[in-house]
Amino acid sequence: MNAVVVPKINSNDARYLLVEWVAADGATVEPGDVLALIETSKTVEELAAESGGVLRHRVAAGAECLPGETIADLATPADLATPAAGDAPAGGADEPGDGPGDGVVITAPARRLMDELGIGEDAVRALGRKVIRRDDVAALAQPAPDLTAPSEPDAEEIVLPVSQRRVADVVARAHREVPAAYTVVKVDVEEALRLGRELTPALRTLIGLPELLVKAVAGLAGRFELLFARPVGPGRVRRASTAHIGVTMDVGKGLFVPVVHDATGRTLREISRTLMAYRVAALRGGLREEDLSGGNVTLTLHNESTVTLAVPIVFPGQLCALALAAPQQELVPAEGPAGFAVRHTVHLGLAYDHRYVNGHDAIVFLDALRAALEAPADLAADPT
Repeated sequence: MNAVVVPKINSNDARYLLVEWVAADGATVEPGDVLALIETSKTVEELAAESGGVLRHRVAAGAECLPGETIADLATPADLATPAAGDAPAGGADEPGDGPGDGVVITAPARRLMDELGIGEDAVRALGRKVIRRDDVAALAQPAPDLTAPSEPDAEEIVLPVSQRRVADVVARAHREVPAAYTVVKVDVEEALRLGRELTPALRTLIGLPELLVKAVAGLAGRFELLFARPVGPGRVRRASTAHIGVTMDVGKGLFVPVVHDATGRTLREISRTLMAYRVAALRGGLREEDLSGGNVTLTLHNESTVTLAVPIVFPGQLCALALAAPQQELVPAEGPAGFAVRHTVHLGLAYDHRYVNGHDAIVFLDALRAALEAPADLAADPT
């Protein structure tokens, strides 16, 4: 009998959530088959079989699990042929949870929210579900629907994917915990766009405004230490030695924020290659926990041509987040017979935790980024 053990997925979480059993109880699996989906505070990881056998669940879907915990067994042909005397059958997906032997599993996040909202067990058990999750408890706290409003009896509910529910958790926590302010500047990016067009074939990798901005932000980590620091308590932050820049990516499969680690020490070409690898991984569902962890500043990209301004959230554990809107054409005064020229401009905004960062710091930081993008030649140089 081989144990299926939950690996240590990241260093931030002491426990995870067993979201779903991909392989059913009693299924015969091969080495490498995906057995279950394990959710951490940042992502959902696939748990694969290290050996083959007949799967016997020990932990129900929707329950919390600990790193190193055995959540299932893989029975070998020898195990099935000669069961040990006194062995009890392995628990399945309906294994009783923390209720009074009625088979209902109430996850720890759900129970914490029940305590917070004052919702009793009778109310959640009345839902008639085998697994009570945090979202189920939250739904009970919503106002009763307006029965006088017109309804669509045949309309189906849409269950949001796990990635979007994780985004919702982060957004709710950010709005609850971070008193953010916002400042925005207009940047002439005509020269940056021209440089990108020149460097793309020369470096054999895509160079656009996101890549140039990541490079510009990374170059300011030493000058603006506070904006890259991590809050550790009221009036206290921990200095960062380099910039670890998270960049938003939405490829139609949910929002992801992979991190360009040690961006300060990377060339523009390396930054571009890293972002391209992340985009491919996001499309294929191959982003790893380490790809999504460790950011100390976030860059949110808004590429749609109609987006002129966007306000990002500040992730808990960070002090600021940048928002880059789409380039817009604009008439500006210029020398010559026409008296004007067409230039591309963008709005570049900074949301920041006002408990630690003041408006003056935000303006100086944004002005430094504006200057770097409007005279971008230095961004192509190797870091010193």
